Amino acid sequence: MTTGAPSPASRPVVTGADPTSPADRAASFERGADVYAAVRPSYPPEAVDWLLPPGARRVLDLGAGTGKLTTALSGRGLDVVAVEPSPGMLGRLRHALPEIEAHLGTAETIPLPDASVDAVVVGQAWHWFDEERAPAEIARVLRPGGQVAVIFNDRDHTVDWVARFGEILHRGDRLEPNPARGAAGPRLGASFGDVERATFTWADLLRTTALRPLASSRSYLLTLPDDERDALLDDVDTLVATHPALAGRDRVDLPYVTHAYRARRR
Repeated sequence: MTTGAPSPASRPVVTGADPTSPADRAASFERGADVYAAVRPSYPPEAVDWLLPPGARRVLDLGAGTGKLTTALSGRGLDVVAVEPSPGMLGRLRHALPEIEAHLGTAETIPLPDASVDAVVVGQAWHWFDEERAPAEIARVLRPGGQVAVIFNDRDHTVDWVARFGEILHRGDRLEPNPARGAAGPRLGASFGDVERATFTWADLLRTTALRPLASSRSYLLTLPDDERDALLDDVDTLVATHPALAGRDRVDLPYVTHAYRARRR
């Protein structure tokens, strides 16, 4: 897929936020929904297939955001329901996918009945959940033998320009993601059996002009003061203009390593 850049008018301005506060970081996506939808990647099809148990019919996309994973699930003919805590993100999902059942809600208080879904999938959102409360609530809405699956896209930092891009994105970030996340996986608790793991490598074809808005869609940059955010985004522009893998190119493959986890409800 090719990712374009949103117009300057669509770029969010978040003021008065604390970049060291997880709550403020999570809330920042409320005003960054359009940029997120425009530039964030989806997931490789084989990884999405791996998330789903055989015979699954009704699937919950929990922390669905603007519908990146929801779109992939609905394309498989499943009965998909989306739950998302941000009204702005949920509004973007409803606009893009009006046929999908969608609810405002959190992983700790899921607005669905007991034993009502065959699978719960979580794309790029587990780190925002309360790991003590969310697994029990997920187990509540799963049917007996149902499956929870968690998926993360991580940029492949073994590629030089990607590593430099990542350094800019997290420069000064006191909440920088744990690089061991891919190995550790989610803590699901006693309601679930053993966690299985899988890794998928792929690349997202995007315009080099999309790297600046892609950077601006990160919660860290969304919560920075304007001058600090602009300085980092200007460094992204400099990287695009000067790195041999990017300079003079209209499009580039951004390589990802996708980590996926699944476990059955006991």
